[in-house]
Amino acid sequence: MTPLAVTLLADVPPESTQQAVAYPSLFLLVVLGSLVPVVPTGAVVSSAAVVAFHQSSPFALLIVFAVASFAAFLGDLGLYWLGSRGTHSRGGSRWLERLRARAAPERLAQAQQKLRAHGVLVLVLSRLVPAGRIPIMLACLLSAMPLRTFARGDVPACLAWAATYQLIGLAGGSLFGKPWEGVVAAVALTVLIGAVPALWRRLRPR
Repeated sequence: MTPLAVTLLADVPPESTQQAVAYPSLFLLVVLGSLVPVVPTGAVVSSAAVVAFHQSSPFALLIVFAVASFAAFLGDLGLYWLGSRGTHSRGGSRWLERLRARAAPERLAQAQQKLRAHGVLVLVLSRLVPAGRIPIMLACLLSAMPLRTFARGDVPACLAWAATYQLIGLAGGSLFGKPWEGVVAAVALTVLIGAVPALWRRLRPR
């Protein structure tokens, strides 16, 4: 082993240190991405799953799943609570207006129709379909769904979402020997999954 390799390995922190930083970072990024869509939360979860796959701890993947699903649930509840404040006030709220701005009228109409037909079960599908969470959440807000009812439907939605993106990360981690290669593959796949529906809506005939 070359002296440079020895130096690089010596600079790599142990797994315990990596986990102490990675899990809180995963939690904060998913919560932030649930509140404000500036963080690609699916890619974050997939990348964390790749890193956990290459660690020696047998509970690393389970912890990633628990942290990601719990953070997504808290973020959804926080955004729903902030949006519900606008539905009960005369002037509305900036959070409710942001939700309205991010949901096209035709998609909101589809979300309201699905909500009337399937109830809170539609929350599970909304978390799995790219860009489907906000229209469904806005439909729930406009229908005056209580926070407790929304929370009951959001629990399985967040669990299914975390499991789906963790499986994407596991696929990337198992196909490549080095963690960074798996992270790149997982991020590319999640970005592709998110871009396909938008591209389809642009290209399909009106």
